[in-house]
Amino acid sequence: MFTPVRHRSAGTAPSRRPLALLAVCALLAVSGCTAFGRAVKEGDQLTAEHKWAEAEAAYLRALAADPESSEVTVKLREVRRNWSADVYQEAERAHGAGDLPGAQKLLVRALELDGENAPARALLTQTLDARVEAAQKALKEDRLQDARAEFDAVLSVAPDHVAARKGVDAVQVAWAKRWFKTAQQLEETGKLGNALLAYVRADQERVGATAARERAEAVRQKLRDEVAFLVVATPVEDRAQSPDVAQRLGAGRLASMLPKEVPIRVVTEAPESKVGVKLDLALERVMPLKAVEPFQKTQRYLAGNRSVPNPKRQQYEKQLLQTERTLEEVERKQDGALREYLRRQAELTTVRQAAERCREREKKTCVELIKDCGEAVQELSQSQVGQVPEECNPAGCAASQCGQEEGLLAQNFAAAQQLQKQVEAALEQAELQRREVQRNRDLVFREPLTVDEPMYSDFVYDVEKHRLTVKATVTSVLRDLLSPQAAPAPVTQDYDVSHEDTSNKGYDRYGVLADPVQLRNELELRVEVGDKAMADLAGRVRERFDAYRQKRVEDARRGMVRPGAEDVVETSVRVLLLTADAPPADILLPVTQARGLQRPEALFGK
Repeated sequence: MFTPVRHRSAGTAPSRRPLALLAVCALLAVSGCTAFGRAVKEGDQLTAEHKWAEAEAAYLRALAADPESSEVTVKLREVRRNWSADVYQEAERAHGAGDLPGAQKLLVRALELDGENAPARALLTQTLDARVEAAQKALKEDRLQDARAEFDAVLSVAPDHVAARKGVDAVQVAWAKRWFKTAQQLEETGKLGNALLAYVRADQERVGATAARERAEAVRQKLRDEVAFLVVATPVEDRAQSPDVAQRLGAGRLASMLPKEVPIRVVTEAPESKVGVKLDLALERVMPLKAVEPFQKTQRYLAGNRSVPNPKRQQYEKQLLQTERTLEEVERKQDGALREYLRRQAELTTVRQAAERCREREKKTCVELIKDCGEAVQELSQSQVGQVPEECNPAGCAASQCGQEEGLLAQNFAAAQQLQKQVEAALEQAELQRREVQRNRDLVFREPLTVDEPMYSDFVYDVEKHRLTVKATVTSVLRDLLSPQAAPAPVTQDYDVSHEDTSNKGYDRYGVLADPVQLRNELELRVEVGDKAMADLAGRVRERFDAYRQKRVEDARRGMVRPGAEDVVETSVRVLLLTADAPPADILLPVTQARGLQRPEALFGK
């Protein structure tokens, strides 16, 4: 009894185990066909071949497909650790061969791959210290560029390296001293333009390491004095006996009105062989003028109110008239549609009656045929039983003789339905238009016929315009200092300053306030007319200076084909000081770049 059962159960268990194994194999096969499985398999194979870069790329593709795969993360970390070990070995060989830059590059890469690579970190520290020692040796040998390159390479990896930072400071100080020494030599040989650029470069390298800034200011002042445009202002000849106005034409006022950025010097004595002009002034006369001009003004005031037609009611009446005319047009269309509908209804009634008469005729004919058929059946003999007589042919009743009348009836019925819809639409539109007419009619009746409007009037009153004018006549002569024998013609110019104010009485009834005259003091106007004359003279001096420096700018531009040459630099620096208010970029940038200045504006002491 029990033996067959045991044999059956024993045979069932082995049959399930192959099925489970088959399912697992199928699952593995499916997963191996995916992008994730292919990437993992490729990474494992490349890892076995020590192709670290390709293996890393394969594992990264696998992580892109499944970022949560911890197994691939572990494999990727192991690949990078092995790769870092290989790079470290290569760095050891480079360090042993004395290739410190190559070893540093490889060690940085090894630490990028594996930040826990302690031997690589230790060897990197040794390499950086060795490069610092090499840089310090180059600094002692006065090879400043090589020393700075080594220090910068160390700081690019370890920005907090103390010895490298001190080395950079030492290199900057050495450069500053070298440029300062060069500037002193240039200054001693009289090349002040080149010396100024060298002093500025020394101050740029290391501020405070030398006295370059103070020496640059001194050399800059010498150059400004050398290229200065002199204005010799002689004492003003006061022919008008007006010392207050003559004082505004002095040399000090002229200097205050000229730009401070450019070297324009106002002096009282003429030096020899200097570029500039001599200004001779004579105050011919100062004349105050007073004038009173009467005229009239008008003041509008409220005189009362008056009744005028209500403009809003007129507007509503126009709208009402328009809507009423529209209603008339709508009702006219409605009447036309209704007449057409009634006419079509009459035709429909006629056609319906004709169709009914035709149906009665067909019915009567069919009844007669049925009657004849019955009589014919009764007359059949015994031998003719089962036959259908000709009088019983159903075609006589089936044939319709009223097809035309039926079609005409359907056509007229459809037209009547369409006209009915048009009539209903016209009635609805007419009702809406009647409501619009009633709404506009209500608006009209709510508005009054007239409204009150303010009535204004103009009151004319007398006004006086008081004007005070101070006129000064100045004669000026501008002579060139380099050719004093060529005396130009004197220029006599009138300058006037005026101030005016109005006055009138007050009229309380009409709202006119009293306005007394308030003119400025004559002394203020005399001072202002003197400043106006001096501003015009300063503009004429500036024109002479602009013509002088424009010639120098053109000479400097011709030498810009070689901006680093000493003679070109001398000419260009002097021109730049002459144009400090607006230096030409085509001269400033090439010259400063040739001397390595990072800030061109430092040439002007800014």
